Amino acid sequence: MKSNGILKLKVVVEKLQKSLLQAKKWSPRNTRVPEDVKQGHFAVIAADVDQEIRKRFVVPLAYLARPAFQRLLEKAAEEYGFNHKGALMVPCRPRELEWMLAERSSRG
Repeated sequence: MKSNGILKLKVVVEKLQKSLLQAKKWSPRNTRVPEDVKQGHFAVIAADVDQEIRKRFVVPLAYLARPAFQRLLEKAAEEYGFNHKGALMVPCRPRELEWMLAERSSRG
């Protein structure tokens, strides 16, 4: 069961990397990373489609290994695919992502 989750994560990360590489090829002038996205982090937009609410977050790469975040990435792949520019969009309410990030940081 655990190895299945690792395989899914590997596929999601590979698709994300491929998408990012393709975006760089399409638009070499837009390869700058925003200043608030420090090394070891990535930008995520939590998008509640029903309420038309979006909020941008800067998330440590370590979250890619978290099962809850992996499920969120799988939903993002189903909902939006990987062929887009800019921050990774995930289908969840901003408050839910805030809770997920706060819970993890409170554990240390």
